[in-house]
Amino acid sequence: MNSKPYDNGAPKLIIRLKKGQSMVHIEIEDNGAGMDPETCKRVFEPFFTTKGPEKGTGLGLSISYFIIVDHHGGRMEVDSTPGKGTLFTVKLPFRSKDRSC
Repeated sequence: MNSKPYDNGAPKLIIRLKKGQSMVHIEIEDNGAGMDPETCKRVFEPFFTTKGPEKGTGLGLSISYFIIVDHHGGRMEVDSTPGKGTLFTVKLPFRSKDRSC
C-alpha cells in the first residue's frame, strides 16, 4: 500500500468476517497498488517477493498459506486488480465443540 500515491483519499484497509456454510471467511482488502495476474499466481510461493532485497524475505504469505491450508484444512485466496487494490480471503473450517486445541 505504501508504494501507491493517493491523490484523492488515503490508504484504506478493510477487514470482514463472514460465516459460510462450513467455513468462516476472513477478508482483508486494501486500496493499494494491486497485483497483475502473474504476481497473483506466485504470491503464495516461498521466497517470492516484489520488494527489494532489504525489504523482506518473501516468506510471510507462504507461511500463512501453509498454516491455513496444511494445518487447519482451510483455504487462502487472492484477488487483485492493478491500480485498484487486493483482496485476500482466508477460509477456515468450523471446529467441532468437542475438539481440544
